[in-house]
Amino acid sequence: MSLPANQLKEPSQESLPANQLKEHSQESRIVGFDPDVVVELNVGGQFYTTTMGTLMKHPGSKFSEILSRSAKSYKDAHGRFFIDRPGTYFGPILDYLRTGQVPTENIPEVYHEAKFYQIHLLVKVLEDMPQIFGEQVARMQFLLGVPNYRENLEVLLHLARAEAVAMRSSKVVVCVVHTEEEEAKCVEPLHILEAKKTPVVKFGPWKAGPGTEDFVYCLEKDIRAKGYTVSPQRYHLSRDPYSCFWIFTFTWW
Repeated sequence: MSLPANQLKEPSQESLPANQLKEHSQESRIVGFDPDVVVELNVGGQFYTTTMGTLMKHPGSKFSEILSRSAKSYKDAHGRFFIDRPGTYFGPILDYLRTGQVPTENIPEVYHEAKFYQIHLLVKVLEDMPQIFGEQVARMQFLLGVPNYRENLEVLLHLARAEAVAMRSSKVVVCVVHTEEEEAKCVEPLHILEAKKTPVVKFGPWKAGPGTEDFVYCLEKDIRAKGYTVSPQRYHLSRDPYSCFWIFTFTWW
């Protein structure tokens, strides 16, 4: 026995399994969702052409928001979906969506874009690569164990800029102590520098992890990442048996 046409109904959302309900909710918000529909994209001024099925390959990504019915503001003057992100690194993202090919170049930049687009599987794959694993799991975890690292880094940069007025370069003395024993030994030299009105930025001590030279490398890396030209050298004081002092030279022009 067949039902009249006016009694035929699609399955309600309540009757759908949980995994189908999520996909149904996403797809229902997409304008004319059809995996074979060609989509034109303007990513930071660079143009890409793909299909809706490719963009929606990974449920939960940001593309469902970009292609949704409420996304009129995402269109440029020619009707292309506009994404205000670096277009250069979208190519590897799109290649991954098309073929599953994992990017091999510009890994840190592609990693940040994969996080923005919320392509969680690609984010996980990239986090296992040496470039990201070394930075996020090894180096950053070490620096999280150095007390007030970010705050002291900003103080260091502030002092460098303050000393740069009408100068080609400026110098800032940095005290790096790995252990509490080194910290105790550096108290007197710190008093001497204070008496000379020499500004000093002190880092440490920290409980575990790499030694002083590795820390100085990390500090230099983070300063250079902010666009500064800097060169650290040991700064020997006659009463500094542990060589806790460094001088960071910033070159401005």
